Amino acid sequence: MLGLALSREGLWDMWNILAKATLGLGTSIVLAGTTQIPELLRGFDTLRVPRIITAIMGFMVRYVDVVLGEFRRMRVAMSSRGYNPTWIGQIKPFAQSIGRLFVRSYERGERVYLSMASRGYAGHMPAAATDHATPGVWAAALAVPVLAWTVAFVAMGAA
Repeated sequence: MLGLALSREGLWDMWNILAKATLGLGTSIVLAGTTQIPELLRGFDTLRVPRIITAIMGFMVRYVDVVLGEFRRMRVAMSSRGYNPTWIGQIKPFAQSIGRLFVRSYERGERVYLSMASRGYAGHMPAAATDHATPGVWAAALAVPVLAWTVAFVAMGAA
């Protein structure tokens, strides 16, 4: 077909990759859309993800809004000074502002870390009270894997 040799095994491998990617994406979207960030971080702690990883994720989520706000302010400042790029050769000021944004973010991160260290931060966030999952939460969480297994069994029966 179109100069390509296709094998049944290769098509099944492609199907498996596509199915896994689709299920993973759907699960990620549902998880991100229904779970608050602190609950996700507590869940990662419960799953024994290394604390440094959960701390980095927590700080990243908390400061993305700060960095985006800083970028908006820099863009407004550039616009108020007459910056209006109309061709690719005028991109230099924009690239310089991105560099300044990274430097400002790094400096702000240093200040925040020093502030936290002076208040007793020891490498991990304090543990909050643990919540237990209700049967409804378990049912919602297991719906996607059960659906995936159902589709897999139906597909195997049809083959």
